[in-house]
Amino acid sequence: MIEQGLKNVHNDTCYPAQLVIGQMIDALEHCELPLDKVALLITQTGGGCRASNYIYLLRKALNKCGYGDIPVISASFIKSEQSGGFSLPLTMLLQALYGVLCGDLIMTLYNQCIPYEKQQGASQQAVEESILWAEKLFCKKLLRWKEVSELMVRIIKRFDRVERSDEEKIKVGVVGEIYVKYSPLGNNNLEEFLLSEGCEVVCPGLFDFLLYCTHNSEYDCQLYGIGKAKAAVMRRVNRFLRGRKSDMIHLIEQHSSFQPPCPFESTIESAKGYIGNGVKMGEGWLLTAEMVELIQHYKVNNIVCTQPFGCLPICGKGVMRVIKEKNPQANIVAVDYDSSASKVNQQNRIKLMLANARLMEQQKTQPPREVKVYAEKTQPTDSGKQEKLPLAASAVDPLEEEEQLVVQNG
Repeated sequence: MIEQGLKNVHNDTCYPAQLVIGQMIDALEHCELPLDKVALLITQTGGGCRASNYIYLLRKALNKCGYGDIPVISASFIKSEQSGGFSLPLTMLLQALYGVLCGDLIMTLYNQCIPYEKQQGASQQAVEESILWAEKLFCKKLLRWKEVSELMVRIIKRFDRVERSDEEKIKVGVVGEIYVKYSPLGNNNLEEFLLSEGCEVVCPGLFDFLLYCTHNSEYDCQLYGIGKAKAAVMRRVNRFLRGRKSDMIHLIEQHSSFQPPCPFESTIESAKGYIGNGVKMGEGWLLTAEMVELIQHYKVNNIVCTQPFGCLPICGKGVMRVIKEKNPQANIVAVDYDSSASKVNQQNRIKLMLANARLMEQQKTQPPREVKVYAEKTQPTDSGKQEKLPLAASAVDPLEEEEQLVVQNG
């Protein structure tokens, strides 16, 4: 897939574009269906990010490979182009929204189970069963929230039956560009690597990105005084989405001991004092808010910020200094992902961050020890020899080697 992307997309283009287009072309070359029965669907954000150009890059790549007759459909709320013969009815949009929310629930519970599972594979089995239940329910054209909430309760209780140990493991938050953050293909199986290092992965959900996009339209109206009609619609949509996420949070709290996600109101507050809400290219202020939220609300100080090379680094790398100034316990590493980046170098950077995390945990658990401090000032003894005098006991860092500290010049 990566080779297909590099062959058909310019190598300076956003890395997720190379991966997404490479996946589609690879799928066409291995497609068992007649190609005159195949169409491609791709989402468009419509913002200033390079992701808005994916659809044009895809069409150019298809022409290059001889698949120019295959239609490409745009799935977007901005209606940048109309796809003939295709539309998203309200019932299908609701299914998609509820599907994202159920996916976030499964991901959240899975991440809290798999590092501690006593029986290997138990967490994955819970995932597979949950997906089967969801598939049966989502075949209905009209999906009601009551049915979705009942499915969520069933999923929560299923994961709660996974036997888990009580050991404490280092928690590592994962934030970054929306594709690389979630896709194992994009981040070189980051979650699998962190699990192999004995960590618990904490990853904010995809539903927050939908809340972020709808909230931005409302904020643009406040900032610039334009798009009032669109802002009014998005305000109602945002309120509806927030309510559904709050319902999911209450279900987790009511039926299990798992840590639920934070409400979106908390996410908005987390960005204050770090970055303005007008910064909304790509992941914008949401990326910063998620890092602060992980530290202050989830108590996760160790964070991996995943970004394609050159992808709007101001929202990630640019705010790390101020985050660390206000949260000295923060242990953040930024990792660039690109076709030319070395997987070994990426993992080594993460290992250095984990080594620092273990050091900080060790400092918390080990009490300080006492050593005697001697002065260089001496006094003569009866035999005429000089003798060093002990001054006082002093606490030193528990990780330093045992040694006596010499105070120069008395």
